Amino acid sequence: MSRHTRSSIRTIAVPRRTVLKGIAGAGAMATTLPITRAIWAAEGKTLRARNYADIDKLDPGFYQNAYNVDVMNCIYSKLIHYKPGHEWAWELQAAESIEQVDDTHIRFRLRKGIMFTDGYGEMTAEDVKFSFERVIEFDSPVKGDWGPLDHVEVEDDHTGVIVLKSPFQPLWNITLPFGCGHIVSKKAVMEKTGDGGDFGMEPPCFSGPYVLAEWKPDQYVRLTRNPDYAGPDKPGFDEIRILPMDDEKTAEIAYEAGDIDFTQVSLASLGNYKQDMPDDTTIDEYPSLYYAWVGMNVDHPKLKDINVRKAIQWAINVPQIMDAAYFGEAKPATGLIAPGLIGHREKALVPPEGDLDTARDYLAKAGLDSLDVAIDVLNASQWKTMAEVIQAQLAQIGVNLDIRVQDSGSFWTMGMESEGERWKDLQLIINRFSMVPDPYYATEWFTCEQVGVWNWERFCNERFDTLHEEAVAISDPEKRGAMYREMQDLMEDSGAYRFLTHEAAPMMYRTSLVKPALRPDGRPLYRFFETA
Repeated sequence: MSRHTRSSIRTIAVPRRTVLKGIAGAGAMATTLPITRAIWAAEGKTLRARNYADIDKLDPGFYQNAYNVDVMNCIYSKLIHYKPGHEWAWELQAAESIEQVDDTHIRFRLRKGIMFTDGYGEMTAEDVKFSFERVIEFDSPVKGDWGPLDHVEVEDDHTGVIVLKSPFQPLWNITLPFGCGHIVSKKAVMEKTGDGGDFGMEPPCFSGPYVLAEWKPDQYVRLTRNPDYAGPDKPGFDEIRILPMDDEKTAEIAYEAGDIDFTQVSLASLGNYKQDMPDDTTIDEYPSLYYAWVGMNVDHPKLKDINVRKAIQWAINVPQIMDAAYFGEAKPATGLIAPGLIGHREKALVPPEGDLDTARDYLAKAGLDSLDVAIDVLNASQWKTMAEVIQAQLAQIGVNLDIRVQDSGSFWTMGMESEGERWKDLQLIINRFSMVPDPYYATEWFTCEQVGVWNWERFCNERFDTLHEEAVAISDPEKRGAMYREMQDLMEDSGAYRFLTHEAAPMMYRTSLVKPALRPDGRPLYRFFETA
């Protein structure tokens, strides 16, 4: 059939400068910017959207992945949120006003009338205090997002002061507008847990425009309108269904079959879609902040010798991987931090093409002329393609690579010591982390403290940790950027990392059904989706 009716493709260009406009200095003054968004949906409207993994934690104090935040954004409220659009900025949400009083004190005042469901009453400053402090009290996996939080002082029912032990620049870029900024009901959580700890996948109540109506693991998340919600950002749909699909190709087939209305497009398919678009479809192309890399477990006996790791680094030709896995639609990365962010490196230490002779020299320094190693990858076409290309590249220097494909439930726990002994068998891995617009969010997972948590390479460097701790207090973007560039140098020089790409983020949706609200990196903010 013809596939061009009511279809279009647009490239969204985020300026190649520091994209923290409206964020980096946002706390320097009080603001009472109103949320003017008013979204009303036609009766019976349902949005069906694809996510790359199933949710596994809806407690904002203990979550660990961005796909959980996509849902939490809809069912909870926070002081501020990322503003949908093409430049990084934030807007007020639960806060009526917020002000950075000095380097370590942030005063907020809540809007009146924000109600928790199930009779748990109005949101108060005591709920804010409880929500933020429990992240530190219970040693949450994401406590790093709160950095030097000391406590929250309650001045009255709606006013409080966030008190830090030291200056913390990422507070405005990560902490408040992202996952840890969500506010839960103290009364409800205490009743649910007894001690205020992790409630996992069983939220005791909600405060956002949607509620969690149903969750069928590995099938869908169903969100419906919150009848108790009286905020200005009215839900755009009667129902949102989020379907987990590991593989973007599978999602594209589902979209063309009419089973979903919004999905990310694989870069491998983007060129074909540009030539032959499905009916009633728009594709918006966004730059991405994701970072993908090949990691090596420095504690594995086969990889303890840095010369072995550097041999693998130099044998990997990144442009060849981009051509095979992304059909040239993605560019090689120079590190963790994407172009436009503070700390982006213009050049990597190892050139993107690598060099086979240099790789062979390193392998010879290790006293080897051959080696058998394994690489673990997520069960999706692009990652399997990458692994196959790397397998062929390493074979040229005498390294035989066994590819081990993992489903998402298995993959995302394999380097965690808390999940058993599997980390000991981890050798090479192709990994990808999500990102928000502050370099701290990229580097915090690779500290010594994160070894066996999210630092699966088990890289531990004292200088790296020192820079990581000091950089968050630096307000000068040039000085701060230099520190993050050095940190990436230290990672790469360890031989444990071969940076691959930041990808790109083309999003495809039904033109006649949905008007999406996306972050500047293309991630969906379902709370603000409108019907077309």
